[in-house]
Amino acid sequence: MSKLSLLNGGTHFRIRLGLLSTILGFLLFLLGVNPGMFHLDRSPVVGFVQIAVFLIGLAMICLGGYIGLNALWNGSQKSILADIGLRIVSTGYVIAVASGMADVFGFGTHNFPQIPYFGPLQAVGVMIGEVIISIGFAMLIPYKLYRDDKKEK
Repeated sequence: MSKLSLLNGGTHFRIRLGLLSTILGFLLFLLGVNPGMFHLDRSPVVGFVQIAVFLIGLAMICLGGYIGLNALWNGSQKSILADIGLRIVSTGYVIAVASGMADVFGFGTHNFPQIPYFGPLQAVGVMIGEVIISIGFAMLIPYKLYRDDKKEK
């Protein structure tokens, strides 16, 4: 019997919830990155609110991805690689937040009296965090479950 056919209603709900959270997070991320896409661009610079919005969107993407990928394990015990993957996703998000909010936290190029500025170094830091998040998600995928399923056929 296929492991995919063993998915119950709760698993389908968690997968749908994860996908919905990921899609809403992606829309929020897009709103923060490019508000002009939604005709909401009011400033020529990327300020604190924009940075906060795209980081909240990234958090929703991470949470939705974790919920969805965790549901694919279907109650079976996760591997050590998957546990490490979750921690890597969290680490990537912390890197993205620290890079994006560097000026607000006081270790960026524009300290408190100046307006926070999202510069090229911060953008590279956020992108590095996103790459680390994607590596963590790849580690969360239950490869062994589907490999064993193909061997049964």
